Amino acid sequence: MNWNSHQFEMLDWAIIVIGVALVAWFVCRAIRRSKAAKVGGETSDDYFLSGRNETWFTIGAAIFAANIGSEHLVGLAGAGAETGLGMAHWEMQGWMILILGWFFVPFYEHSRIFTMPEFLSRRFTRNTSSALSLITLVSYVLTKVSVTAITGGIFFEGLLGLPFWYGAIGLVLLTGVFTIFGGMKGVMTISAIQTPILIIGAFLVLFLGLHALGSGSIVDGWNAMLAHAQTLNKGVDETNYGINHLMHFEESDPLYGRFPGFGVFIGAAIIGFWYWCTDQHIVQRVLAARNMNEARKGTIFAGYLKILPVFMFLIPGMVAAALYARPDFAALMTNAEGEMVTDEAFSAMVRYVLPVGVKGIVTIGFISALVTSLAAHFNSSATLFTIDFYKHYHPEASEQKLVWMGRMATLAVVILGVAWIPVMQMMGKSLYGILQEMQSLIAPAIAAVFILGVFTKRVTPKAGEIGLIVGFLIGMGRLAIMAIFPAKVGSPDFLDYPTFIQSFLGINWLWFEIYLLVFTMLLMISISFFTKQASEEKLKGITFLTQSPEQKAATRASWGKMDVITSLGVVLICILFYIYFW
Repeated sequence: MNWNSHQFEMLDWAIIVIGVALVAWFVCRAIRRSKAAKVGGETSDDYFLSGRNETWFTIGAAIFAANIGSEHLVGLAGAGAETGLGMAHWEMQGWMILILGWFFVPFYEHSRIFTMPEFLSRRFTRNTSSALSLITLVSYVLTKVSVTAITGGIFFEGLLGLPFWYGAIGLVLLTGVFTIFGGMKGVMTISAIQTPILIIGAFLVLFLGLHALGSGSIVDGWNAMLAHAQTLNKGVDETNYGINHLMHFEESDPLYGRFPGFGVFIGAAIIGFWYWCTDQHIVQRVLAARNMNEARKGTIFAGYLKILPVFMFLIPGMVAAALYARPDFAALMTNAEGEMVTDEAFSAMVRYVLPVGVKGIVTIGFISALVTSLAAHFNSSATLFTIDFYKHYHPEASEQKLVWMGRMATLAVVILGVAWIPVMQMMGKSLYGILQEMQSLIAPAIAAVFILGVFTKRVTPKAGEIGLIVGFLIGMGRLAIMAIFPAKVGSPDFLDYPTFIQSFLGINWLWFEIYLLVFTMLLMISISFFTKQASEEKLKGITFLTQSPEQKAATRASWGKMDVITSLGVVLICILFYIYFW
């Protein structure tokens, strides 16, 4: 047997089959034991929040696992090969998870909620809650589920040689069955199993890739990768602006339009706040904690884990771009037209640098990661529909009925996700670029509502409702205009558009996001002067200024000196990363 084969051998396939079977057995065993310990059957707390009894390690691993999906294995590594460190702003977000743990967990815990829309219903109005539920459900079905399935199909095709549709539909159906019967307990269990395998496997790819690039030296490989990155990104002035740094300040830099100076940091932070502090499929993991102390420790642990994806996926993509000069490696990520396919950077690295046997072990972690990420979306979608819609109109429904409805909602999301895949494919790569910007159009309104809703009591219920709806409609209006007028900014076709359209679309996507956040917050503050404020009873315990003495004492008792020290460690690492790669 050729242990350095660049293909999957029988040993790899045997390890994958046995490993996946063992993971499935372990998860089923954990679910059975959890159900056996319950008297009176499975409750909605059990199915949607794992009984609110998870520890900090499982919480942190679940947050990390929910985030890591095929968009990282395919998209982030591909972005590393194409644009270098520019996308690291969206990944170096460990500090943002600390904001969830330190500032938002207390309010979520005191409220004993299931969903983020449920929180907005208590703080603002039922219409605010319904609007957020609809926005989240539609975005999950039409973007996250479908994109994960498509990029998963691409990954399996590049790594294992499976036909695209086998990989995409197989991933969705396997995950759907797993989520329907496993619920949140299954998601949390597989998260704890796959996280260490995924991290070790990805770092093996990184170090062995650097070893190969440096002809036996990891340090030389690192220097060679940075040197190659510096030769890329050539401007019209023939200057090599490079992709080995985070910030792009020169307007003549071809990447300035995508990563415009300080705007990229602020814009990434807005999206990060929405995703890490208010998005259902992330916060739901925190709500499963047994108490506030475990929840906060879980977010601190997740903060450290979130530092890793840049090194696990993005930098291996940069290594792949440097290795592309070697014919034997280039053959693994070149299409029939002889062009480099950056989306296959990570799968090419796995096949090129890992020996036979290790490929199989590492692939188990990757498969588990894809299932976990997609299952997180499925379970969160089911929770949103069941709690925010079905339970609202059927308050008398039994716990068993709610669990059954959650399973049916998961099945519906699976079917809709599969049905939408061909549409996504027909829209092509241009849509994938639009989807990256979609988060910047959704995030500002939601971020504004949560920031003002938690940190001030003066913003009125009606202001929150109008702010969320108007902010979202403005974002979707820009998206619609982008779809109707798709020409690249500055191109000859773009210059034929009406002046208003040119001016509107000419605003950089990240600066538009910042402007939309500020506008939405000012709109909410203005409306609050003319509308009725919520009563003190309604606001009790769910804003910074209306916590009871008991709640403040409970929050203070939930953290200690080590929590502060370990949190500062996350912030320090993020600062050092920015200093090194500035």
